[in-house]
Amino acid sequence: MSEFSFANLTPDLILDAIESIGIYPESGLLALNSYENRVYQFRADDNCRYVVKFYRPQRWSDKQIQEEHQFSLSLIEAEVPVVAPIQRDGQTLFEYQGYRFTLFPSVGGRQFEMDNLDQLEMLGRYIGRLHSVAGSQTFTHRPTINTQDYLERAREAILSSQLLSTYMETPFLTILDQLIEKTQNAYYDTAQIRLHGDCHAGNILWSNDKLLLVDLDDCRQGPAIQDLWMMLNGDRQEKAMQLDTMLCGYEEFHSFDQRQLGLIEPLRAMRMVHYMGWLATRWQDPAFPRNFSWFATDKYWEQQVLALKEQYAALNEPALKLIP
Repeated sequence: MSEFSFANLTPDLILDAIESIGIYPESGLLALNSYENRVYQFRADDNCRYVVKFYRPQRWSDKQIQEEHQFSLSLIEAEVPVVAPIQRDGQTLFEYQGYRFTLFPSVGGRQFEMDNLDQLEMLGRYIGRLHSVAGSQTFTHRPTINTQDYLERAREAILSSQLLSTYMETPFLTILDQLIEKTQNAYYDTAQIRLHGDCHAGNILWSNDKLLLVDLDDCRQGPAIQDLWMMLNGDRQEKAMQLDTMLCGYEEFHSFDQRQLGLIEPLRAMRMVHYMGWLATRWQDPAFPRNFSWFATDKYWEQQVLALKEQYAALNEPALKLIP
């Protein structure tokens, strides 16, 4: 099966796949915002709302997906508020005509407010609880955060995509290579634990006076700070206050190694480069040129040159410190 074969995932096939596990949709399929996989919401004849996720072919192995599911279920058992897959006859991963899919309960809520200190402290508690469970085992099949995947392979993907014009190639690659070298020198190995992996505001919902963590599709091994730093925004003082607030809640459940504060800017640089590499890798999927048309423009690469220069400067600054 081609890596980009979602064109064959027709509405009839989706409905047949869902019915194959004993769930019978009554409503139409509502496509949800997901580019990596294909995700749909529907109401079934039991009057419950579900979300079905069809995995991108060849992205994850069965063992990697099942490891993600087992992690989610272990968090539920520990009463950590995450959305975990639904089990049917003891299984969470299903296959239909070559497509692998999973069923989730449909959840609602409003988006997490990054500037709300009360919510940040609560989030810190939840991530601390998540990490206390995560530290009890390690992933065997899921990937680990590392500079080779996030920087070197991303660079290769950008170049091989041929989306970078001759006009922008020299200025972009000059600062990109400088940033990669700087980040590789700044990033260092530290204690690795299982992570949510993609803990940003879009993957956190506020519902019924509690926060809910969603979408563990990118869970992997890495430093604990990875699940915290994406909540930081504003100037240096504001970031210090936000981080201090989160850690007040976090350390009620799990200890934090403050030496990892030095990894915040290297991880930010790695995410920036990895994102560009991800778009380049996925460009063969028709959904990407349609939704990210700006990625193939000189204006985008000009903006990235400026963004990478700013991040290079940030790597030269002292690591963020907590408020005394």
